[in-house]
Amino acid sequence: MTMLELPWPPAACSPNKRVHWSKKARAARKYRADCHLLALQAKIAVPRGETLLILEFVPPDKRRRDDDNLVAMFKAGRDGLADALGIDDNLFAIQIRVSKETTKGGAVRVRIQAVEGEAA
Repeated sequence: MTMLELPWPPAACSPNKRVHWSKKARAARKYRADCHLLALQAKIAVPRGETLLILEFVPPDKRRRDDDNLVAMFKAGRDGLADALGIDDNLFAIQIRVSKETTKGGAVRVRIQAVEGEAA
């Protein structure tokens, strides 16, 4: 299992945030590039076949958050991760958790694991 910590997704990527499409596109493009670069720097072994992404969202504050919105906010990060691994993101199965702890600026802890029965 490989672990990686990525930055908290930008607020503009939230489906609940009403921002102009160009501002959202700019934020998503930058977040995708940031996650891509961090994943490349981590030198993650490329999994074969279906891959389990265990996402732990560690929020920047104590406000309650919906897990479905967090997954939507992280879409650009997921795409950047898939780009770095050189695989199609449709091979990702996702498991999510919202941490009770907080960290300054927030973070997304990603664990990457080959699905049982698949070669790693």
